[in-house]
Amino acid sequence: MDRKEILLKLISDFCDYESHKPPKADLSYTDFLGYLNAQHSTEQQPLRDVSGPEEQWVQKDRSVNVDIAVLIIFLFRYAVFYGKKALKGSPLSTLDEFSFMIVLMTHKHLTKTELINKLIIEKTSGVEVIKRLLKNGMFEEHKNPDDKRSVLVSLTEKGKNTVIELLPNMRLLGDVVVGNLAEVEISSLSYLLRKLDYFHNENYVQHRENALSEMVADPNKSREVTSKDKGIQKPE
Repeated sequence: MDRKEILLKLISDFCDYESHKPPKADLSYTDFLGYLNAQHSTEQQPLRDVSGPEEQWVQKDRSVNVDIAVLIIFLFRYAVFYGKKALKGSPLSTLDEFSFMIVLMTHKHLTKTELINKLIIEKTSGVEVIKRLLKNGMFEEHKNPDDKRSVLVSLTEKGKNTVIELLPNMRLLGDVVVGNLAEVEISSLSYLLRKLDYFHNENYVQHRENALSEMVADPNKSREVTSKDKGIQKPE
């Protein structure tokens, strides 16, 4: 390709990238690069084989989409494994506890339901996390002047100091999780994961009572990114 052809292709790709965004959405060069890398990546690596010789029938129903779901589960488990090392010696025992705390670092206070919804965790599990953080002095409760039925939670000074002390380990955790990916691959992965997060957050918030078959994305319809996609949810 000559220079003109490359520039025309680049313009065409940018127009395609822009068409996937809602009207007036912010565009970024980094995001565009991630989109390009994801669109033009062709290298494929086989999935690590975990099946035994008696399980070959499983291969008949195997697909790239199933492999992706399996790999995301594996990556979550790896992150939990590394997370335990990052939290070693601290008052916290799980990454859920740290994630609850880091979210409250950016808010003066939240209701328990608001906090649980932002972290995409089941209510019973989220309540248990909050109980542990209250018990070890990381959180404190306040009356909600706007709604007597709910309680506000906020970080204590002890909680804030614990988050600050753990931040270097969390940065190291991020470095370990991205593993042996090159910078261009990290950019692509970041773009794709954020795109998936917006899609699944809409399913989780707006369509959570639907049947699984009704949650499959329509390839001919691009969902707009709204305030609800960004985690702005009404408390129960």
